[in-house]
Amino acid sequence: MAKNHNPTVSPEQISLIVNTDHHDPFEVLGAHRVSIGKKEGIAVRAFLPDAEKAFVIDGSLESKDYPMTKHSPEGFFEVVIPDREEHFPYKLKKILSDGREEIFYDSYSFLPTLTDFDLYLFNAGDHHRIYEKLGAHYMEVQGVGGVQFAVWAPNARSVSVIGDFNGWDRRKHAMRVLGSSGVWEIFIPGLGEHALYKFQIKTHDGTILDKSDPFAFEMEQRPKTACRVNFLSGFQWSDKEWMKRRESGLFDKPMSVYEVHLGSWARVPEENNRWLTYRELAERLVEYVKQHGFTHIELLPIMEHPFDGSWGYQVSGYFAPTSRYGTPQDFMYFVDHCHRNDIGVILDWVPAHFPKDQFALGEFDGTHLYEHSDPRLGEHPDWGTFVFNYGRLEVKNFLISNALYWIEKYHVDGLRMDAVASMLYLDYSRKEGEWIPNKYGGRENLDAIEFIKHLNSVVHHYYPGVVMVAEESTAWPGVTTSLENGGLGFDMKWNMGWMHDMLTYFTKDPIHRAYHHDKLTFVLLYAFHERFLLPLSHDEVVHGKGSLIGKMPGDDWQKFANLRLLYGLKYGFPGKKLLFMGGEFAQWAEWDHDRSLDWHLTQYDRHQQMQNWVADLNKVYRSEGSLHEVDFHHSGFEWIDFQDRASSVISFLRRGKAGNDFVLVVCNFTPVVRYGYRIGVPEEGEYEEILNSDSTYYGGSNVGNSGKILAEEIPFHGRPVSLNLTLPPLAVLYLKKH
Repeated sequence: MAKNHNPTVSPEQISLIVNTDHHDPFEVLGAHRVSIGKKEGIAVRAFLPDAEKAFVIDGSLESKDYPMTKHSPEGFFEVVIPDREEHFPYKLKKILSDGREEIFYDSYSFLPTLTDFDLYLFNAGDHHRIYEKLGAHYMEVQGVGGVQFAVWAPNARSVSVIGDFNGWDRRKHAMRVLGSSGVWEIFIPGLGEHALYKFQIKTHDGTILDKSDPFAFEMEQRPKTACRVNFLSGFQWSDKEWMKRRESGLFDKPMSVYEVHLGSWARVPEENNRWLTYRELAERLVEYVKQHGFTHIELLPIMEHPFDGSWGYQVSGYFAPTSRYGTPQDFMYFVDHCHRNDIGVILDWVPAHFPKDQFALGEFDGTHLYEHSDPRLGEHPDWGTFVFNYGRLEVKNFLISNALYWIEKYHVDGLRMDAVASMLYLDYSRKEGEWIPNKYGGRENLDAIEFIKHLNSVVHHYYPGVVMVAEESTAWPGVTTSLENGGLGFDMKWNMGWMHDMLTYFTKDPIHRAYHHDKLTFVLLYAFHERFLLPLSHDEVVHGKGSLIGKMPGDDWQKFANLRLLYGLKYGFPGKKLLFMGGEFAQWAEWDHDRSLDWHLTQYDRHQQMQNWVADLNKVYRSEGSLHEVDFHHSGFEWIDFQDRASSVISFLRRGKAGNDFVLVVCNFTPVVRYGYRIGVPEEGEYEEILNSDSTYYGGSNVGNSGKILAEEIPFHGRPVSLNLTLPPLAVLYLKKH
């Protein structure tokens, strides 16, 4: 029989519990063997700050109740039960001041759920799926279901789970630290999905920090910042065939990417301009992308972020699809629907920096945990953000696990890594004295380089068909070279130089283009040094840069002709393709993340015709192997003439894997029709105009070669035969021999 007694722990221990200062409250709370006089028993202790009375319900003795003694006004209770095994099953019952009673399993009666091996791998930086252990997860422990919480906070004095299930009271679920791992954990039995929670951290100086879970799978919609328990269950994938096909990779396949910001692709004006949901986007966006022939959708970061104006590039929830558009399961539906319609999904991913918002990763446990403590290493001067400490093994583990998480849990087909240059260089955007050289005195960030290489190695080990793309804006050597050959190991790299050269050239009045001819041709001097993707991205249509159509010179007819020519040139050049939303119908306005694209423009002929042009470019690009099979080797490209500076005309061949499979591309960058323009070609026969951007179907003047033209036995450009072409103004021709 249980008896009232003096507490079996010291007042100091009780004080630590009451003030949530104990590094391991499990040492005090829960069931513990004690000796009272010559007898032994089990002391059950509980801290129940909202209880007037409390009882232990013995689960093995016909639910016998043992009343507990309240040893402190704050709510520290204890009862000693003689002659019991230490881990006997029990529940707690508390009586509240209003007479209500609650019966529940005691969190402090359960053993730790993380293994020593889990902790060892995490601290070593090698737990590739640590997202399955840290955060909030459903578990059954001793036959009891609930949620296991775990968080890394090695410098905290104490950590608690707070949430709507405990009145956001840190005293009710104080966690224990597991040895020297820095990981705190607690199992809360009976807790289900959708509960809101945070971690409340008491720092060594006593400061209280409310922090979102770095591994949260779902978060509240901004401006709220709590996390929501989500077990990522209940969704049935139906993309098995797609997942099997993608294993063969993309190098010799068409890859035409439609870059999208989900919050501004389209909105619902009649419903207060609300966002579309993931499921609505699945139906509308995917159908649109299919109609226009793109192979992939690339999403600006959809990881949770507090500030709309960051476009997702300042991430606060790396494991949570933003709740702006729905739940994690809704995003799974979006990806699955893409795959069932043969559309790949690439996510913009941001391991270069993170925001300083108080609730997020910055100074997580009161110290610079995820970031460097020295601002010369740990702060980004351009963006006002923190920089990850890539040399810290647990931080590296966090990021690598995050990359795998999106691939495994959401079946994404690739990650486009943002701002790689800012990671590679210690002096990126820093003045003299604002950066610290590496141990060899150089400017290379050795820790970041090692992290990137390890990341690409791990991703390709598990998922060889997933594409890793670098946005790297400098001439860093070997970005897409294999790790075995000393490179960074990416699959592709955005060709920022090509994008800037092309836009510089196209903004010139055609009368001056002869003086800038090298802007067109320079890219082929380095086109095969890396595996390039040619982007016309969101970065070029914001911050006062204007829209793509707005950059083009001349009157409206010439603007549209120039833009069609730019797109035609891009699809002809070697490299995979990317176009930001709105460019396909020539939106006049600069992109605004706070509103929908100007879809009303598509009712007008010129904008519809631009859509027709992009759709047909994608169709021909996908159907002609010579335009995509050999993008990354010089054998896939052959100049015919790049020297006609006076006429501003270039011509070249694209070749497929079969050497006799080729497409001839001819571009006229002036508004002058060029009659009798001779082009040397490698084979005799009839050549068909498979694309002419000057067709009236695309809004042009319908100048061309009547669809077909016969090669003449007149050697030219070092070729045995030639074509006598009519070149339409500000236009591109694609010709194929039949």
